[in-house]
Amino acid sequence: MLLMFLPVFLGNAQVSSIYEVSSGSIGFRSVAPKELISAASDKLKGVMDVQKRTFAFKISMASFLGFNSQLQREHFNENYLETSVFPEAVYKGKILDEVDLLKDGVYSVRTRGKLSVHGVETERVLAAEVTVHNREIEISSEFTVALSDHNIKIPRVVFEKLASEIKVKLTASLKPKA
Repeated sequence: MLLMFLPVFLGNAQVSSIYEVSSGSIGFRSVAPKELISAASDKLKGVMDVQKRTFAFKISMASFLGFNSQLQREHFNENYLETSVFPEAVYKGKILDEVDLLKDGVYSVRTRGKLSVHGVETERVLAAEVTVHNREIEISSEFTVALSDHNIKIPRVVFEKLASEIKVKLTASLKPKA
């Protein structure tokens, strides 16, 4: 009788609580009166401890593609985000809601963490949807980032071409760390 439960016990003992991003992307949209700008990157990296409900995600700011022109991408990297000085955006924190991310299900959660963009860190509470299925986790979240919160200046000459709040969409797939 004991032998029948042994594989279940051993299987549970080997369950890792650390998950890593296997694929993920972040896209953004600036909707201004005279121009729509959108870009995305599939270079999202990150880890999550599902038992402690803590996480850290980062993205290389220079990895964003899809701008209206190469000149627009250069301005993004050189003039606004200064990616040579501030190469990454980072969001690290904790899931606030009591959820068991080792069990299959769909969970609407709130996160609290520090969002660092352009070298300026702000505390944020962001919502996300987390789907757990067969020990894999899918995360999706949409939020806005105010440029002024991160000391990103908008020159008068492009004031009507660049929104003061940027819409951001994140998707990520995580798998247990090997």
